[in-house]
Amino acid sequence: MGHSPDPDDAFMFYGFASGKAVIDGYEIDHVLDDIQSLNMRAMQGELPITAISAHAYPYVADKYWIMKTGASMGEGYGPIIVSKKYKTIEELEGKTIAQPGKLTTANLLLQVWYGHIKSVEVPFDKIIDAVLNDEVDAGLLIHEGQLTWQDYGLNKLADFGERWRDESDGLPLPLGLDCVRKDVGHDMAVKMREALQVSIKAAYDMPQESVPYAMQWGRGIDNDLGERFVKMYVNDVTYDMGERGRKALERLFALGAEKSIIPPVTNFELI
Repeated sequence: MGHSPDPDDAFMFYGFASGKAVIDGYEIDHVLDDIQSLNMRAMQGELPITAISAHAYPYVADKYWIMKTGASMGEGYGPIIVSKKYKTIEELEGKTIAQPGKLTTANLLLQVWYGHIKSVEVPFDKIIDAVLNDEVDAGLLIHEGQLTWQDYGLNKLADFGERWRDESDGLPLPLGLDCVRKDVGHDMAVKMREALQVSIKAAYDMPQESVPYAMQWGRGIDNDLGERFVKMYVNDVTYDMGERGRKALERLFALGAEKSIIPPVTNFELI
């Protein structure tokens, strides 16, 4: 199973790590890698179960099904653009934004909404430093940077979660997905998804164990802030994205295809 070394992903997979969730006949091996690297590995169909950016799915749809469990979706919150010098998005005309990876969903939305502004790829955990050191004019923050940016005296120029909510009639913002490789077969894929639901439920049922476990991967945040971040992105639609989650994905894929940023995804199955 591939997932990011982040508190929210670790929280989701706590049940597997603790032995409270199992997949009969399988030994679980946790492969921790940053999301951009997992996106690239998914292109090769390397891992049977893997987290990917929603942006990446059109490129791996021939190899993977989307699990209806395990998605990271923001309910009115998501990636943000911050700057040290500037206070409005209009001031970034002719400037440069650091983005966290070509295939991240944050970058897809950056290209959809602000593609006229130059951007460069910077590892997500180096973006705040790049902004503070004047290596770039602004940065697109994901993960815990969405909660800590004010600690650095930065200005927020755009909030992708708020814009998405306002333009989608309140749909959640799809950022990350968990996918299962099609060659495991439909029945086994369903069992794997059900096991992930058990893992997530175990994490919520035992926060005294699961939160400290997840916070092993908390970068510069304390347990209280870490628990807040975890529960932002491991929520009801993570357990089962349902019809709202499907509609949100359909909207995201349509937006990207309309701008010719991603290949069209006309139909997809949720396992």
